[in-house]
Amino acid sequence: MSSLTSIFNSASTLFTMDIYTKIRKRATEKELMIAGRVFILVLIGISIAWVPVVQSAQSGQLFDYIQSITSYLGPPIAAVFLLAVFCKRVNEHGAFWGLIIGFLIGVSRMIAEFAYGTGSCMEPSQCPTIICGVHYLYFAIILFAISIIIILLVSLCTKPIPDVHLYRLCWSLRNSKEERIDLDATEEDIDEAPEETFEIANNSFIPFPRHRSPRGEKRMLRKAYDLFCGLDQQKGPKMTKEEEAAMKLKLTDTSEKPLWRTVVNINGIILLAVAVFCHAYFA
Repeated sequence: MSSLTSIFNSASTLFTMDIYTKIRKRATEKELMIAGRVFILVLIGISIAWVPVVQSAQSGQLFDYIQSITSYLGPPIAAVFLLAVFCKRVNEHGAFWGLIIGFLIGVSRMIAEFAYGTGSCMEPSQCPTIICGVHYLYFAIILFAISIIIILLVSLCTKPIPDVHLYRLCWSLRNSKEERIDLDATEEDIDEAPEETFEIANNSFIPFPRHRSPRGEKRMLRKAYDLFCGLDQQKGPKMTKEEEAAMKLKLTDTSEKPLWRTVVNINGIILLAVAVFCHAYFA
């Protein structure tokens, strides 16, 4: 259940912030909340309708099905994420074509496997060897390598992203103190964007518009509706400009204390070594 919850929440966030906001650029917080929850309901319906496909794939074994689907669709995403963090030369064009080509390769293997079946020792699958001849876990490694090569080649052949858009987003610029400019931001967007300030609400800092029309007394049903949807936020006192600047500096500061950085790194290496040993020993 926790895995399903995280998947639904992540998918809802991606749809709401990356797709819905492109369609409705002036959508309110309430509208975004409702759109995200409606999208979750749609995902649940699709998941229920997909159950027969799961039963027919990988001989009905759910774990193998999950691993195979992840091997077909996950490597391009992992390649983009890894290179975006550790290689600032990667740009949008490389990420786009790496995802598209990797997705097409993975989907071609997935469709072929669904069409021909996985087969068994007694009845081998009729799927062409060039497509289904490699185990899906090895296929994931190959697809990951292909995606990395495509991303790097396309990125090196196109214009790089200026560092002003990458401060604190990639490994080499993680400790930069410079102000980052959004890659999609334009002068028109900056001029038309509503002014915001930080306010204290429920012991946390939440951005609110500076000017809001005073709300009248809400009806009991409306209050219950807002409370159920998580839309009833209590406003707090506004912060001064000095407090806003201090809060912004604190939120963008990625510096670490040397002692605790060393402790965390050592623990990470130990955990990684233990995980690799257990995986190799019990495999």
